[in-house]
Amino acid sequence: LCLLPGTLPTPFIWAEPGPVVSWGTPVTIWCQGILEAQEFYLDKEGHSVTWDRQPTLEPGDKAKFSIPHMTDVHAGRYHCHYRSPSGLSESSDPLELVVTGYHGKPSLSALPSPVVTSGGKVTLQCASRMGSHRFVLMKEGEPRPSSTLDSQRHTRGQFQALFPVGPVTPGLRWTFRCYGYYSNSPQVWSQPSEPLELLVSGVSRKPSLLTPQGPVVSPGQSLTLQCRSDVGYDRFALHKEGSRDPPQPRGRQPQAGLSGADFPLGPVSSSLGGRYTCYGGHNLSSEWSAPSDPLDILVTGQLPPTPSLSVQPGPTVASGENVTLLCQSRRRVDTFLLSKEGAADPPPRRTSEYPAEKYQAEFSMSPVTSAQGGTYRCYGSYNASPYLLSHPSDALELLVSGEEP
Repeated sequence: LCLLPGTLPTPFIWAEPGPVVSWGTPVTIWCQGILEAQEFYLDKEGHSVTWDRQPTLEPGDKAKFSIPHMTDVHAGRYHCHYRSPSGLSESSDPLELVVTGYHGKPSLSALPSPVVTSGGKVTLQCASRMGSHRFVLMKEGEPRPSSTLDSQRHTRGQFQALFPVGPVTPGLRWTFRCYGYYSNSPQVWSQPSEPLELLVSGVSRKPSLLTPQGPVVSPGQSLTLQCRSDVGYDRFALHKEGSRDPPQPRGRQPQAGLSGADFPLGPVSSSLGGRYTCYGGHNLSSEWSAPSDPLDILVTGQLPPTPSLSVQPGPTVASGENVTLLCQSRRRVDTFLLSKEGAADPPPRRTSEYPAEKYQAEFSMSPVTSAQGGTYRCYGSYNASPYLLSHPSDALELLVSGEEP
């Protein structure tokens, strides 16, 4: 007696290691039916004849179809069915088998930042110059795409898609890659973008961020930022404000009584100027701490003016006197900064004024203390690039005599 199609259980189809396969790597398509199944058939959409047939693996209820080297020829939608003494089964649900690596990789960045507070939302921008029709966002650890969007033409000939993500929560890894493809070959994708991991910041105690070189640095100078905490974090991450790049993670490096990590940023150039924060985290949690207080790195020698620095009433004063340091420039600057040699604190910044053919700002010490004695320099900067400074003024030595009352 032969049963009509549809009376047998529908088989189940899947791919190992998964349905999204890198070019040239092996993949296995599995089809599972019933124990009475004698032979399995693999059909590929767009082909009128059976793509492949395999006997049932003994003992068992399934068959495997091996692809030793995945290419665009193998990409597509597959169904399987089986034959048993009772007849033919219906076709399985479709399996979409995708090959990646056919085109150049897109870029993936986070807007406004890859640092997201717990419960917050972020937009991921996948972009390419290849003219892809659609973009796919994949979350690490998940076999299916998180989202697929049509591309939009952006500036400078770039195509992009904006994927909303969130709310993000701790306890999960938020690592993404994106791909592009053309609508006439939806199972043939580009190379993956570089992975982007979101940093989810929480409320645990913030670490401290400092630099042995001080906040004012010169081009070519070696710069290292240090993140420190007494909490005992296992790992640390450094983030630059405005950067779309993922934060740099570092393992813990034990210090005396503290946990911390050093972030060598290499020789100083103008691109290192900016505002930095760091975070601490534990290995068993994906959540990071609250951010450290920000640290501004200021790069000198980037603007044309060289200001001058003078002091009233003079460079040698008694403790308790009123002292004013005057920074001046004949060329336009928006703000002036006063830096003290060896000071770890950020240099004070004053808006420039233009009273008499010169731009200037006053820095008052009223009354001056012996702790304020030292070597000073001043710098000019523009509002449009506040972390880039002019060349320094000549050094001014302030000598404070006597004891405070």
